[in-house]
Amino acid sequence: MSKITDLDLESFRSAVTGEGTVIVDFWASWCGPCRQFAPVFEAAADSHEDVTFAKVDIDDNPELASLANVSSVPTLMAFRDGILLHQSAGALPKAQFEQLLEAVQAVDMDEVKAQVAANEAAG
Repeated sequence: MSKITDLDLESFRSAVTGEGTVIVDFWASWCGPCRQFAPVFEAAADSHEDVTFAKVDIDDNPELASLANVSSVPTLMAFRDGILLHQSAGALPKAQFEQLLEAVQAVDMDEVKAQVAANEAAG
């Protein structure tokens, strides 16, 4: 059984700012592509135990969807160690979603953190 967490505004902040990889699926029950993507997301959650998978129902959390700049669903966000690495709208086929997961896991976070620090220092 997959371990997918449902997030709201409060739990979203704590989930995405921690250590590790978090994949968030912004979805809606009325969205056909969301329903099509759900089994792909669930299968990935079952096979990637080192990644946190979470969902945000935009109808139940419109403020969160707005703050996250979600303009269409499904929208995927990938965070690692509190840094947003990827955001895209649209349902992904299984192979493409697996490629995204691999790419997020392969990112050199020391390099990303150094870039973030340099950008913050530059103002």
